[in-house]
Amino acid sequence: MTMIRFEHINISCKDIDASRNFYQTLFPDWYVRAEGIFNGDRWMHFGNNQFYLALNDDSEQERVHKPYESIGINHVGFVINDGEAMKALLEAKGIDYYTMTAPETKHRIYVNDPDGNEIELVEYNRDYALA
Repeated sequence: MTMIRFEHINISCKDIDASRNFYQTLFPDWYVRAEGIFNGDRWMHFGNNQFYLALNDDSEQERVHKPYESIGINHVGFVINDGEAMKALLEAKGIDYYTMTAPETKHRIYVNDPDGNEIELVEYNRDYALA
């Protein structure tokens, strides 16, 4: 058995529309692939033809995981093609971010979604073999 591709990440959200709007800002080509109601709660698959975020309405829940302070996912990384344009977009939209450096990357941009999930936006150097 082999994995074909990474398909989705399932995220609980306080406000699905706020989360969709945030990710739409980062990835303007994403769209609602499917949506509905399950057990009285709204859900949405938001992404592109290869990958999506499964967003779930959990407006009554509180965040308990603290990235880098407890067991769980610390951040999710997305490869982008233009880090300078992404930083300009984040600044224009008033979205806070920070950056880090690494030998293999041109840009490593970190931003938090409306529910405090950290997202890493990576632009690799063109000569990096695993880009």
